[in-house]
Amino acid sequence: MDEQIDERGRRRALNEAAFREVNERIRGLNATFSEFSGEFSIVCECDDSACVEHLSVRPEEYEAIRRDSTLFAVLPGHESPAVEMIEDERGTYNVVRKKPGEPAKIAAATDPRSD
Repeated sequence: MDEQIDERGRRRALNEAAFREVNERIRGLNATFSEFSGEFSIVCECDDSACVEHLSVRPEEYEAIRRDSTLFAVLPGHESPAVEMIEDERGTYNVVRKKPGEPAKIAAATDPRSD
């Protein structure tokens, strides 16, 4: 089933993609810091464009999330049930998966790691 989303939903999906892009851009810096602590800080990848909260992830967890363009790391309570579902609760953050249809298509189209 191809779920359609409204303009607000599309904007929210693009907000999440923007936060994912920020995290990709600071990945190199984070790699240096993770050598000392085993974790690094990323911005919450929720759809709230005003959210500036951070969460800590282990490098291997971050890479696992990035291997699937429909996955995002968000703080608990920052999920948007209309366009995503919680895939995994990891204590300090949740991994959410975009729902099939337009939400997943937007996530894939805006993935900075896609070819």
